[in-house]
Amino acid sequence: MKVYTLDEDESWKLFIKNAGDNANLEHIQPLAKEIARECDGLPLAVTVIGASMRGKTRVELWEDALKSLRMSEPHNKDVKDKVYKVIKWSFDSLESQDIELSSEQRSNHVKKKRGDIQSCFLYCSLYPVSISTDELISCWWAEEFLGEHDTYEEVYNRGITMIESLKDACLLETHNLDSVKMHDLVRDVAIWIAKSFGVEHNSVFQDGIGISSSVKRISFVSNKIQRLPDNVTECPETTTLLLQDNNRLLEIPHEFFLAFPALRVLNLSETGITSLPSSINSLYQLHALILKNCHWLTELPPINNLCNLLLLDCDNTRLHHLPQGMNKLTNLRLLNLPATDLEGIGREFFLNLSSIEMLNMMESKMMHPSTKFGVTLLGVTSFDEISSLHNLTSLFIRLDSSSIFNRDHTWMSRLKRFRIEVGETPFHVPFNKSARTICISGSDIFRYGKLSGMLQFASHLYLQSCLGLRKLFVYNSFDGLKSLYIRSCSCSFNPAEEGSGTFDPLPNLEYLNLEFVYRLKSFSDFSQLLGLRFSKLRQLDMSNCSSLTCLFSVGDAFSIPKHLEEITITSCKQLVELFVERDSSQATLVKSETPRVRKLVLRNLPKLGNLGEPQSMWEHLEVLTLIRCNEIRKLPLSIQTSKSIKLIRGTSEWWSQLEWDDDKFKSNLEHCFRPLAI
Repeated sequence: MKVYTLDEDESWKLFIKNAGDNANLEHIQPLAKEIARECDGLPLAVTVIGASMRGKTRVELWEDALKSLRMSEPHNKDVKDKVYKVIKWSFDSLESQDIELSSEQRSNHVKKKRGDIQSCFLYCSLYPVSISTDELISCWWAEEFLGEHDTYEEVYNRGITMIESLKDACLLETHNLDSVKMHDLVRDVAIWIAKSFGVEHNSVFQDGIGISSSVKRISFVSNKIQRLPDNVTECPETTTLLLQDNNRLLEIPHEFFLAFPALRVLNLSETGITSLPSSINSLYQLHALILKNCHWLTELPPINNLCNLLLLDCDNTRLHHLPQGMNKLTNLRLLNLPATDLEGIGREFFLNLSSIEMLNMMESKMMHPSTKFGVTLLGVTSFDEISSLHNLTSLFIRLDSSSIFNRDHTWMSRLKRFRIEVGETPFHVPFNKSARTICISGSDIFRYGKLSGMLQFASHLYLQSCLGLRKLFVYNSFDGLKSLYIRSCSCSFNPAEEGSGTFDPLPNLEYLNLEFVYRLKSFSDFSQLLGLRFSKLRQLDMSNCSSLTCLFSVGDAFSIPKHLEEITITSCKQLVELFVERDSSQATLVKSETPRVRKLVLRNLPKLGNLGEPQSMWEHLEVLTLIRCNEIRKLPLSIQTSKSIKLIRGTSEWWSQLEWDDDKFKSNLEHCFRPLAI
């Protein structure tokens, strides 16, 4: 097979792109060009070695790199061997990245305190496809590759640092937002390197190949395995067993796990198993048990002997009951139980898990507050137990009881990230595991006196079909709130006795979404009634607000939020104008205070006739989308003459019928228009 190679000039340009401008320094360039030549024009090799030398300015480092590459010359000249020497050199360079210490100090100190990046790299070769970032870090943690840390958050941060270091060295690639992958050639070399390490990284990757008793790690990921042997070779050194993505694997032999007494990582995700054998309780050293997406898994045997377990992941299984002996898992740090069929949790269950740092029970069916057969379902009692977990920093949970609002919520200050849902959450609420989110549906939220204490910890708040919104914002301040979503609200926005608040209750709000807010006539009314200044608002979305007739009513105490960058209005069918100026000395907008809107999206607004004044608001517009706004027959002059506009979207019919102040304006914007098929 012919492999594409670069000529010397192309290789040098690619090398500079990855190594940076330091490679062109007078005292370094001759060495840099020699190193680039050692890559034999292979793009992967040039990229890897260039990235490895990025930021290095000492000539000694470049001389050493060139010598090391030449010393690792392979015995023959095929493509893989040429790439091998570069990847092997990059791998060897990983060892000294953290701190300049002697080799003895590095092995005894850095690997213990800061982690072993070489082992992290070799571990990635166990995965034939992309790898979830979270799962990879959890496995590194379970294998003790990430050093000593007091909390899982520190572990995770160290894991991210390792991943970024490997990506900087071009030994890992970004796959998507939450996963990474290895280039096929890099993985081949990693497997070869692992074999050369001897027993410490001895691994097996394919079912059917004989397993020796000294094997350290076994990866049968996506091997189409249908059954496991009844009599398996004893593997007293094996620390990782990966069996995920074998959906035809329906059963595990009764004594199977007795052969793996040193196991630290066991992954059975996406297999067809319905239960686990009792021999799993013999895995005294197990740190991570991963069972997610085992769609037929309904029960687990007792696991009281897994006292060293750090992570239990049962996401998207059909477990009806938690296994016996979970109260013995006093070292458990991460418990993942979303989307399960759990029917209940025993009283004082959470009190026994004092080390828990992350608890995820989103979408679990066990959410109704009641007592059945002596088992307390997840309600007030369980929520109180959760609040007593002093190491808890991440909580994702769904409840069906507004009575939690009357509890003391000061404990939530310990949480760094959470998602708490009360009632039936809208399906379109995105899940952000790094945010502090509260979703409430169908409640009279102001009736519960301590509710505001709970909401004040949120950075993202979703309220659907809730009463008491007006009083909530008039009498409380939510300094930490970044985004607010209000849906299906029918409260009055007419002046009331209590008037508007004397302070801004949402001083740091950046995103606001109003949907099905039926009695709202203008966004300005919403702002003035509640005393909202919107001094940091950047994005405004409004949809299906059936009484909305104008967007901004300028004057009196209201001015358009000056930092507003994006506006989206959808299906507000009574909307006639975007701007109405009231008779007021303040009605004329100062140009410096006019927001620089960059994106405007208008959909299904049959009565809207124009974009209106102030035209200066559109001078910085980059994206304009108009769909089913057929009364808009002319764009403001500021848009017609804009040099900022990059994209205009609408139907071809609408575009062809637009009126222009000058035909040349249309010609200038023609290249920006993208027709939409409706």
